Amino acid sequence: MNRCVRVLVVDDSATMRGLVSSMLRHDPGIEVVGEAADAVEARRAIKELNPDVVTLDIEMPGMSGLEFLEKIMALRPMPVVIVSSLTQKAAAVTLRALEAGAFDCFAKPTSIAAAMDDDRLARLVRAAARCPVRRPDAPRRERAVERHRTGVPGGDARLVAIGSSTGGVEALLSVIGDFPSDCPPTVIVQHMPAMFTASFAERLDRFCPPRVEEARSGTMLQRGHVYLAPGGSQHMEVIGASAPRIRLFEGATVSGHRPSVDVLFRSVARLGLPAVGVILTGMGADGAAGLLDMRSAGSRTIGQDEKTSVVYGMPQVAFATGAVGRQLPLGRIAEAAMAAA
Repeated sequence: MNRCVRVLVVDDSATMRGLVSSMLRHDPGIEVVGEAADAVEARRAIKELNPDVVTLDIEMPGMSGLEFLEKIMALRPMPVVIVSSLTQKAAAVTLRALEAGAFDCFAKPTSIAAAMDDDRLARLVRAAARCPVRRPDAPRRERAVERHRTGVPGGDARLVAIGSSTGGVEALLSVIGDFPSDCPPTVIVQHMPAMFTASFAERLDRFCPPRVEEARSGTMLQRGHVYLAPGGSQHMEVIGASAPRIRLFEGATVSGHRPSVDVLFRSVARLGLPAVGVILTGMGADGAAGLLDMRSAGSRTIGQDEKTSVVYGMPQVAFATGAVGRQLPLGRIAEAAMAAA
């Protein structure tokens, strides 16, 4: 019998600590071994309890969750899941935490009833316990983006579509950061809570040569622009082969997600235009079927390899089903996508 995943819950609110702990205890494979209200208590509990995973509030008195995370990753790297409020400030800090080595983020529940029916946090915790802890790269520094940087002549693709999930924040910063400023129109679905995508689009825009924005329904796709699907209640697809544009629409979850990578990829496949599909690190299988549709329609397809994936889930399923034309390490994906585009 497998040992339970031992979790330490860190949050300055006693109510939220209790709620998060209750959510996790509903999973028989998880044991909440302790709770802490601040960084001092959390540091002591980590030494005494040796948890497998820590859930961490990002906004705490004294030492912030981000500062504490950075110390954990420097002194005792371990899986950390950020449990964050749905505010603009919290979203921006959470994104920095993901770059600093946090496994993934989860939006704090807004009601007890909703929390008790939600097993996503438990699934994140179990996945975090299974995956090797990654040491973060050197912190990114904001820079003057070279908007004029152009790419070398490549293929004839008129569109690039990318899907990612857990680990995708750092992966997308790497990939889009190596795109030229005149890249083909690029559409992205990154699994992320509502409100976080607006902050993430702004962060990508600051670091990357192309213009990056949160997608809006009806927007005509332009070269040198990257469009990130809003998190929350809508899917994103591309419609109109003669004049491609974004369509956001409500609907049931697909492959367990909304927005879904499968929905985006399948829409690109239906266009019949030369395109490149890229599937990056992430839990589950979202995007694999859609990427296969793209490849069957003649698109070039690329998957991230196991070694550089935070979670080799989505790209693994895509590779196993024959959807991936080329499997590459993260650092080579941008170049390959632009060569095909």
